[in-house]
Amino acid sequence: MKRLITTHYSAGAFNTATLLLRLVFGILMMSHGYDKLVHFAAYKSHFMDFMGIGSTTSLLLVIFAEFFCALFIVIGLFTRLAAIPIIIVMVVALFMVNNHDFFGKGEMAALYLGAYLALLLVGPGKVSVDGMTGR
Repeated sequence: MKRLITTHYSAGAFNTATLLLRLVFGILMMSHGYDKLVHFAAYKSHFMDFMGIGSTTSLLLVIFAEFFCALFIVIGLFTRLAAIPIIIVMVVALFMVNNHDFFGKGEMAALYLGAYLALLLVGPGKVSVDGMTGR
């Protein structure tokens, strides 16, 4: 019982937690990116034009972030670097697409944003390609 209320943790618990965070949020994010990748033609006609770069280019950048960067996060390769595009996409989704609605339509974007900010801060852990290569 004392272990449940302590603030101390082991390296194994930390590495397991980062692995779980990477796998769960990475795979879930990949499903969003995969849907956009497979249905590219349907999405590009009505996708948001971010900063005037065009809806097709915006969609390509979102697919890169949601699918390919999430794939890097799942395997733990360039984890902190791969988290940055996803964080940018989630900020845009939360503040521009969902109008700051943290507890309504933007709840999923806020959850993803929190998880990827945590990964940016703590890194991938030892059970990752980055951790095994000493990056």
